[in-house]
Amino acid sequence: MKLRPLLLALSVSAAVAGCSKPAPDTAATDKPAATQNAQSPQARADQLNKLYTEFWEATLKNNPVLATFTGDTRYNAELPDFGSQQYRDEQKKFLQDWLAKVEAVGSEGLTGQDLLNYEIFTKDAKDQIESFQFPGWMTPVNQMDSTASLAVQFGSGSGAQPFKTVQDYDNWLARGARIPVLFDTEIANMKQGIAAGVVQPKALMEKVVPQLDALIKDKPEDTLFWGPITNFPKEFSDADKQRLTEAYRKMIAEQLMPAYKKLRAFIQDEYLPKTRDTFGLDKLPNGAAWYAFNAKQSTTTDLTPAQIHQIGLDEVARIHGEMQKVMTEVGFKGSLQDFFKYVQTDKKFEFKSQDELLKYYRGLEAKVNEKIPTQFSVVPKSPFEIRPVEPFREKSAAGGQYYPPSEDGTRPGIFYVNTYDLPSRKIWDAEDLYLHEAIPGHHFQIATQIELKDLPAFRRWSIQSAFAEGWGLYAESLGKDLGVYTDPYSYFGYLQNELWRAIRLVTDTGLHSKGWTRDQVIAYMKENSAVSDTTAVAEAERYIAWPGQALAYKIGELKIKELRAKAEKELGAKFDVREFHNEVLKDGAVPLAVLEQKIDRWIASKKG
Repeated sequence: MKLRPLLLALSVSAAVAGCSKPAPDTAATDKPAATQNAQSPQARADQLNKLYTEFWEATLKNNPVLATFTGDTRYNAELPDFGSQQYRDEQKKFLQDWLAKVEAVGSEGLTGQDLLNYEIFTKDAKDQIESFQFPGWMTPVNQMDSTASLAVQFGSGSGAQPFKTVQDYDNWLARGARIPVLFDTEIANMKQGIAAGVVQPKALMEKVVPQLDALIKDKPEDTLFWGPITNFPKEFSDADKQRLTEAYRKMIAEQLMPAYKKLRAFIQDEYLPKTRDTFGLDKLPNGAAWYAFNAKQSTTTDLTPAQIHQIGLDEVARIHGEMQKVMTEVGFKGSLQDFFKYVQTDKKFEFKSQDELLKYYRGLEAKVNEKIPTQFSVVPKSPFEIRPVEPFREKSAAGGQYYPPSEDGTRPGIFYVNTYDLPSRKIWDAEDLYLHEAIPGHHFQIATQIELKDLPAFRRWSIQSAFAEGWGLYAESLGKDLGVYTDPYSYFGYLQNELWRAIRLVTDTGLHSKGWTRDQVIAYMKENSAVSDTTAVAEAERYIAWPGQALAYKIGELKIKELRAKAEKELGAKFDVREFHNEVLKDGAVPLAVLEQKIDRWIASKKG
């Protein structure tokens, strides 16, 4: 998806993927305050809801970038120094204080959403507090995400930062002027990382230098930060246009470009020589525990890296068997590896132009929407758009990426399609990618969640990765019911992407817990799937940059499929797929254990 891992890392919210298991529907076992017995359950729920509201308000004030991302414009001119020791200390205390406030009220007598809110809040807050033991702040830059790339998205007008009013333009002048401060802190943090032996792999940082080179220009007018000036709203006065043009030229020339050059010089001259030739997180101090923690966070389970690795191997073998059936259907003679080579190299599977690729995806939107009522009774209200990935980040970006809508509906949900290296973007890969990233995948799940106004804001903006990515992969399995996969090669594309998520379980755990190298991962991908060299390299380096993130997809999908099979078996003729999908989505993203208990209760209610 990829749901802005950097932004989430900056967030002081407790809305981070946790591995919580809900308490029983009876009283909580701990009673931290005398008020446990003094209050009625409704009074306790009301008090907690008030705290959740106050917590979210404080969160947005502490993290103006998160506020902007959600569509809240109050803090658009502000940019704290997220990487500083002071901010990190304040962030930890912030979470500890709010956790104490919520636990002081307690969960005795709570049921339904009230209990769900309490359990998710407290467990996620504890998990994020626990994460402070791991020095992620020492490695703030990689080829997938950095403040440098996020700043460009915001400052170019292509991200969440609005440029509709004169005040919007002045807001970015104030916020943009803070970028050099953040870069200086990140440089200092990377120096501490060098001293502590906590550094990025060389293979990643070698990709960062050309990314920065692409952003650094001699003339402000040639930078991506000039985008807002090029696209002034028509109603701006000539005086405002002139003032802002000069102010932006000065900021870009005297503050932003020098800061980017300084960061680039540090990485090239000082940092790269100190990077490591290893790849796994387990090769860093306390790295094995760090990766095990990441795996639990990503999957919201207690599965160990070794268990996840074996699940991956088993799924790879199963899906290979399904692919053999497609080979038989199309009459292909040869091995599975021969078939992989055929679908990767035959020109008939290639788009002729970027325009053709984008037109194909936009045609899928209409085609899929015709069948949506057969699978869904509730759909999000938020608008939706398809856009190409911006040129400055297309070389390292995934094939598709979803960007959530704003809460007020002014910014649509966006499915970014990567048009870089066009021959690697296969026609047979388009339908499943659309279902995953767009409709009914991430757009349905995330936009629906944001629209759940009765839930506390920390729930509406929560990213439970196993649920969100599991839903995206599960959505791919609905293709035939939604009128696609009519071509066996497109169905192979679905199998290839399911296989890809299984391979992620093998390779991510291989990299970070079994000593696999980058080249070993690439070789495994190419031996076991129809993957281009471009994709194999980008994906391998993504897993190195984001340890554990890739585990969420397959683990989440397997759980949703397991729960659907259970519901179909137990309900028989009473099973309605539209009701099942609504039940899965109607409470937003939740840990997988919570989802399982929720579906079990739904099955029991339908039987009655």
